[in-house]
Amino acid sequence: MEPRIQYAKTADGVSIAFWTLGRGVPVVEMPTLPWSHIQLEWQDPDYRRWYERLAEKRKLVRYDGRGAGLSDRNVADYSIDAHMLDLQAVVERLGMQRFVLVGSFTAAPIAIAYAARHPEAVSHLVLWCAWGGQEARSQALGALLQGDWELYTEAVAHAAYGWSAGEEAHRWAAYLRECAAPEATRAIRNALAEFDVTAVLSQVRSPTMILQRRQIAAAPGLEFATGLASGIPDARLALLEGVSILPWVGDMEAAWAAIDEFLGDSGPAPVQAERVAAGGVCTILFSDVEGSTALTQRLGDAKAREVLRTHERITREALRAHGGAEVKAMGDGFMASFPSAMRALECAVALQKTFAANNETAGETIKVRIGLNAGEPIAEDEDLFGTAVILAARIAAQAQGGQILTSDVVRQLVAGKGFLFADRGEVALRGYAGPVRLYEVRWEEKG
Repeated sequence: MEPRIQYAKTADGVSIAFWTLGRGVPVVEMPTLPWSHIQLEWQDPDYRRWYERLAEKRKLVRYDGRGAGLSDRNVADYSIDAHMLDLQAVVERLGMQRFVLVGSFTAAPIAIAYAARHPEAVSHLVLWCAWGGQEARSQALGALLQGDWELYTEAVAHAAYGWSAGEEAHRWAAYLRECAAPEATRAIRNALAEFDVTAVLSQVRSPTMILQRRQIAAAPGLEFATGLASGIPDARLALLEGVSILPWVGDMEAAWAAIDEFLGDSGPAPVQAERVAAGGVCTILFSDVEGSTALTQRLGDAKAREVLRTHERITREALRAHGGAEVKAMGDGFMASFPSAMRALECAVALQKTFAANNETAGETIKVRIGLNAGEPIAEDEDLFGTAVILAARIAAQAQGGQILTSDVVRQLVAGKGFLFADRGEVALRGYAGPVRLYEVRWEEKG
């Protein structure tokens, strides 16, 4: 089954298409610029085999960069910082705290820069046949790009497959022409020529493996790979046999084995979120940031967005750690579902403790109110509906910043599980004929 294509929005407003495959520790494979089309790649048997193998033990994340594939094509900024915004948008959309980052060929400089800037997020860095700037062959291709788009893509495809390739290279050239328009290709290529991460190599702290095929004729070859290995602290260099920059051409087993050996046990698999089935019982959690409107008015859109990104990161990390399924994000809040009331309450408590710790050192405090209810919602189109959902939202609206309120149903479901509740009495809720009794979860540790 073809992975479901989703979208993330970058800080500068670009829509980035992505899909995920498999379960476990996340592995983000970055797009090779400008050649990326996540839908067409999946339809190609060789591409698909490569992706399926990477996802056997882990959760593979694949996205199209700006200007290419199914992502927004009407963009002007192709700088290295802009491409890092694409990656960051997908990271935040999926709530990934730590992940393996794979940068192949033209994606390698962006992966290196991101790893240097976010050492806490990149658990391992894998660089495949890394590209590092223009040289004679790419300059010749650049001149060809100015004159004949089809001939240019044919030349790129034959360089990638090996110059003796035939029909396979022709098919890949046709794929390249679907990835990006000639104008975008020229703009991206001009931006790539400016990428120089030499100065930040020593700042990379993530364990790094550099994979390079010995006989590749395309730029930049073994010399650049050895330069990366000497510049990145404790980086490994693995030399493989082959003439193609494409990992699925030639000895795929050797590439997979090298990656598996390097990653090894790259961390415990996260608790998997479970979506509620139609007619199933689940616990619904609503959260939102208290005073978010006033925050935006006081700080302005850009700075307020930075604060809210912290809120989103913390919330998604907690959901992921406690098996919660994010149903939707609503600007300054979240709706999530849990297969058990205990997991939902553990997540709520973890959220409040994390925000409290964050507020001790942050310039702007984040106070979140949380409400929970349990029942049998209606599951439809990746969303939940019904009385159980409405009541959870109404309960959250009654909470104050830093407070967790629940219905009596939730309290009874976790009886004897060690949670402390305070009876807050009966409250009139909009849309309900009679009052509803609410309970506050006591999460703060008293000294």
